[in-house]
Amino acid sequence: MSTAGVYNFTLDQGSVFYINLVYNNPDGTPINLTGMTARMQVARSFTAVKDLTLSSPSNGIVITPLTANIAVTITDEQTALLGSGFYVYDLELDNAGVIDRIIQGTITVSPQVTV
Repeated sequence: MSTAGVYNFTLDQGSVFYINLVYNNPDGTPINLTGMTARMQVARSFTAVKDLTLSSPSNGIVITPLTANIAVTITDEQTALLGSGFYVYDLELDNAGVIDRIIQGTITVSPQVTV
């Protein structure tokens, strides 16, 4: 396991947000994710109550094991419930109880005007 990558992004409140990650070995070959699950949490701070939790296989995260593809979708309903401003998040893989945080960072929620 390695140190988590850092990726900061902005999402639009009230819109669908989608990101597709490919988890590769240092030599560029895909890591086989067979049997692994994923979870992602979003909060105003590291110690705050979680504002959003996503997980695989059916709550916003889809893993395609042999291609090491991890697709994260936050619905428009979910982004509408996030207040504008800054959040922290991380995304972890669970391999039979062995947890690997693969990505982390901040999310800026751009406020929605039209509802």
